[in-house]
Amino acid sequence: MTTEQLVDAYTWMTLSRVVDERAFTLQRQGRLGTFSPTKGQEASVVGSAMALTVGQDWIVPQYRELGACLVHGLPLDLWFMYWMGNMSGGRIPDDVRILPVQISLAAQLPHAVGLAWARRLQNLDDVVIAYFGDGASSEGDFHEALNFAGVLRVPVIFFLQNNGWAISTPRSAQTAATSFACRAQGYGVAGATVDGNDVVAVYEVTKEAVARARADEGSTLIESITYRLGPHNTADDHTRYVAEGEMETMAEFDPIVRLRTHLISQGLWDEHRDTELLAGHARRAQQAAVTAEARRPHYSQVFDHVFARPTPRLARQAAEAERRHGQEPS
Repeated sequence: MTTEQLVDAYTWMTLSRVVDERAFTLQRQGRLGTFSPTKGQEASVVGSAMALTVGQDWIVPQYRELGACLVHGLPLDLWFMYWMGNMSGGRIPDDVRILPVQISLAAQLPHAVGLAWARRLQNLDDVVIAYFGDGASSEGDFHEALNFAGVLRVPVIFFLQNNGWAISTPRSAQTAATSFACRAQGYGVAGATVDGNDVVAVYEVTKEAVARARADEGSTLIESITYRLGPHNTADDHTRYVAEGEMETMAEFDPIVRLRTHLISQGLWDEHRDTELLAGHARRAQQAAVTAEARRPHYSQVFDHVFARPTPRLARQAAEAERRHGQEPS
């Protein structure tokens, strides 16, 4: 990575961390729904996203890829709107090549393969990257998507974030395989393992996978070994299953601290710039949250986009909601 890219990576990673902190506070205040922080996985998410071409390649996220979505142009206020329960927040702008957040584990992986296949059939030079966790690799959709991708040799990258836990299930109980990446061989795709807390290493291995995909050499399964520095989501109590002292030990490998230390040692960064950067992030996160909160969702959104043509039952429910809503005091 160039000097400029390293500073950019640090900027995106720290923005992700600051937004996490702001969102966590809002959730505890009852102003934002349950969400999954990226804390500890910023290098994994940002490094891989920066290896793609913004405006050309596609990101298919799960729900812990805030940094990647920001790199590729997702407006931050839309991210807040989505987690505040506003359906409009899930409407990705036409010029942003990201699919909506997917909560159901691995359900986005066949979509990613289909998207990559469609782009290849149109003779386009796009690459698709799909993010998911180690827990999602136990779902049937993961295996079907890998098999489909291997047979069709589509330009898709499966980016598995092995953060040590699938909610409270440890990696040791997830698979007996020596690694998740070694599964790639069984599907006829390339496999790679990378230190997910090293943004440069993540960038390099993803860049190689992108080049392979563009050269029509098939798909890649990347296992990014990182660590979740906190709960699975804001409804989870990780202290009930993480061994005492483990979180503190793993915090020593914090990817943000690691990159900042490197930048300072190379004379590319200093404490003054760091303070200014974080203050700017805090203002940006606050403004985006305020903007999102001002766009309160309408109750009727729960009936929109369920079916192309509302069923009689859905229409009755919508009418009943309208009737009851009209009787409520303002």
